Amino acid sequence: MKRRLIFGLLSILIIFSGAAFTRAPAPSSNDNPPPGPDRSAVVVVDYQEYVWRMATWEKQSLVCRIVIDHKGVPRPAEIYRNCGKTVFDKWVAQKPCQLKSKKACEGYYIHLLGVTDKQKEVPMDLPPAVAWISLEDCQPVPSVSTNTCETTPTLVITGQEPLPNESINRIEGTYDGEPFACDGADVCKFHIVETPAEGVTVQFWAYSTYGDSSVVYTAQVRALKADEGDPDQMYWYVDVLSSQWQGEVSATCAEAWEVFPPMRGVPDWLTTPRQSEELSSDIPYTYLAANLILQGAVDARGCPDGGIDAGGAANQCGVEKARPAVTDWQNQFDALILSVAQETSVPARLLKNLFARESQFWPGIYQSMEDAGLGQLTENGADTTLFWNDSFYEQFCPLVLPESSCENKYMNLREEDQIALRRALVSSVNATCEDCPLGLDLTQANFSVAVFAHSMTANCEQAGQVVYNYTKHQVSEVASYEDMWKFTLVNYNAGGGCLAEGVSNAYSRGLDLTWDNVSPYLVGACSGAVSYVNDISR
Repeated sequence: MKRRLIFGLLSILIIFSGAAFTRAPAPSSNDNPPPGPDRSAVVVVDYQEYVWRMATWEKQSLVCRIVIDHKGVPRPAEIYRNCGKTVFDKWVAQKPCQLKSKKACEGYYIHLLGVTDKQKEVPMDLPPAVAWISLEDCQPVPSVSTNTCETTPTLVITGQEPLPNESINRIEGTYDGEPFACDGADVCKFHIVETPAEGVTVQFWAYSTYGDSSVVYTAQVRALKADEGDPDQMYWYVDVLSSQWQGEVSATCAEAWEVFPPMRGVPDWLTTPRQSEELSSDIPYTYLAANLILQGAVDARGCPDGGIDAGGAANQCGVEKARPAVTDWQNQFDALILSVAQETSVPARLLKNLFARESQFWPGIYQSMEDAGLGQLTENGADTTLFWNDSFYEQFCPLVLPESSCENKYMNLREEDQIALRRALVSSVNATCEDCPLGLDLTQANFSVAVFAHSMTANCEQAGQVVYNYTKHQVSEVASYEDMWKFTLVNYNAGGGCLAEGVSNAYSRGLDLTWDNVSPYLVGACSGAVSYVNDISR
């Protein structure tokens, strides 16, 4: 009863243009759903029509006319469309005519008849109205992926109309199932009450004078109060998970999982510092030291066995000789890691810890195996990245395959095209270069930092799907934000099959999906993932 009363107050808390909104709220979306975008236009464009004639060599008789709208010879598909399958098959199979007497040639030839200036009507979709969600009177805390407010937070829904001479004339939505609306405005504001720890669902959309609306957007909003040790001063911690969020970028993968990070911030290994210097480390990596010695960057000739032990790592003497160079080397990527983290929201400390565990910052091929780069990407890892990260696939695919092929999703490509993409992606992160100083192309290594961040985002998506598949519950109902990151690292290191094995065994036994409960079921070939996750999250 108390909860219903609180949300009933929304109708008098809604504000727009500085004035309180007191009319009755709009019906819920179930009773009166918005129409959604419905926009198209016909545009008249000028073009040139090219008419080609196909004729037989022998009798010079007309076979067909080919009408196209571009310079150059007709494309195969255009010949097929204008001349039919029979003629097309003969055209493709015939040999070029190289005889002096053309009438003795077999098959067909084409020549241009003429060019005409023309106009045509082209239907096109117009950009739809959109709506955004933000907070007012709150301060973002990027390092802990939340917002703090000293007073009751205000949620702001803003409509945006991209068409000239049109405008947003109404904002509607529901907050935890209770409707709200603002007439005659493109901004709708209202105070929000404290929510449960799992947050509440907000749906919102914008109406336009064009006669349609935006799509219905969804956000998950969490607003919790705490006194931070002073009972006379209460603070609000507010988090919003939505594709339409306009504040500081949310913690990575939180939106995909619909899982809020801890209220007062994430653990240190999932943070991104403000300065790259805060990522600095001075760990005496033996594999890195060995590579620096082998490439001549460190002189260890005074050490036993030249500073390298039988296993290929630096011995104690070699480590000491290489220590200054090792420290400099492991920190040279820090500024780039921070920049990529700020751009992608993959935590900077996670990326650095990942590179340390995978390659000790030596971005080549590991012992002639198929693991490449700072994060040791494999073809299986490339497959995960291209399958689960659509935006990355759309950017990377045209660098390797024709754009026409890339219009298909990765899963719908021919097998040979998938193989080509996977191998190209692995190659793109491999900085090995025989002709480069130290045998490495550091420009390639720098490029790879962003690739590994996008790969981690893909593994987030797959880990979330694995959890849902084996529990039939939304991730937010069964796992915490930090545990989901640990599950993502299992997915990255050992694959989705190992993660599925751990999750299904723990869940079928009635255990909560925590790392402590899932990790004991990572056995056999999957067991290495336990120390891997513990090392990176330490």
